Amino acid sequence: MTKRFIATVLCGACLTLASAAEARTSYDGSWDLVFVTQRGSCDPSYNFSVNIDHGIVTHPNLVKFRGYVAGSGAVRASVTVHDKFASGTGKLTGSSGRGSWSVRAAGGRCSGYWTAQRNQ
Repeated sequence: MTKRFIATVLCGACLTLASAAEARTSYDGSWDLVFVTQRGSCDPSYNFSVNIDHGIVTHPNLVKFRGYVAGSGAVRASVTVHDKFASGTGKLTGSSGRGSWSVRAAGGRCSGYWTAQRNQ
């Protein structure tokens, strides 16, 4: 699995859900994410920044993903790129968050946890 693919997939995977948000949430803004691999052959860690707007998570390098943060802070994510699939769940509270992620691809599986910190 290439580093670029894993990086792209993990970013989208940690913050996605099929439904769209209707109003601004207290989690809107810029967030720094750190992904830590606990199992599998992925790199030990990845760092990203994403933006949340009206509960929808965006990143300029993600082509096909769905992302949503609920008003409660619940986060769900999924990304599909060719034959590779990544997903993640978690929770944001105030200016930080934490959750889990996993990647499934022809080259194997990876999983771990993610943390988030709001940019000031």
